[in-house]
Amino acid sequence: MSLATLDDVLQPAMRGGYAVAGLVTLGWEDMRAYVAAAEAEGVPVILQAGPSCRAHTPLPILGKMFRHLAEHARVPVVAHLDHGYSYEDCAEALDSGFTSLMFDGSRLSLDENIEQTARVAELAHGAGISCEGEIGFVGYARGEASAGTDPAEAARFARESGVDAMAISVGNVHLQQDREGGLDEARIRAIEAVTDVPLVIHGGSGVPMAQRRSLARGSKICKFNIGTELRMAFGAALRAAVNRDPDRFDRVQILSETHEPLVAATRAVLRALKPDAERA
Repeated sequence: MSLATLDDVLQPAMRGGYAVAGLVTLGWEDMRAYVAAAEAEGVPVILQAGPSCRAHTPLPILGKMFRHLAEHARVPVVAHLDHGYSYEDCAEALDSGFTSLMFDGSRLSLDENIEQTARVAELAHGAGISCEGEIGFVGYARGEASAGTDPAEAARFARESGVDAMAISVGNVHLQQDREGGLDEARIRAIEAVTDVPLVIHGGSGVPMAQRRSLARGSKICKFNIGTELRMAFGAALRAAVNRDPDRFDRVQILSETHEPLVAATRAVLRALKPDAERA
């Protein structure tokens, strides 16, 4: 199909009772598998370049990779900057061809977060692309603790920042390797009651699959970010490929054997977020 903005894929999701996966990329092998999985499932996909991805590959290169995949895909593909920590990060992503900018001001005061996110939203909208912001800090497994999103602050943030999607902290944690965490649905309902913007869950790998399905169908959560569980699937496939023949050294040959296992793992993630009628 073609390149899409975040708003292009999240507004239909909110109306249609499903969610779209924001898949955290680290390189060509995973982003290519993610698009193949989305085509197989017939759903849009959001390719995300987070800080660790950007530390490995420059934003202008990532933009070209995302756009190349999008331009040859049969489904909508969003080129998304994940956790941009400055206006300069976001401006560079825009110049590199990204169609969605996520500014993370969740460590700032509410006033500063609104002010800086609004500046990025204005930049994005001026270029015809989308902006995601975050209110309430999402922590890390075995690291910094989360600070839950206050519904009244979320209402003000959504109203004054101008974001197209709002990431919230409701029990979710980054880098979680199991699915036993679960989200605070009472807090989600309280935030939904005072906002109309599509909601985003970062750290979606830690959310049980059944809860993902339920919230995708019955809430304003329209985007689940998934990284760790797919990195684990890639790592397992890579380890198996290397161990299969210790004498092999051709990285292209070895990496090719990660493709199908990663496509299969990604399809399971995408299928859980589809509308009920399309999950069969």
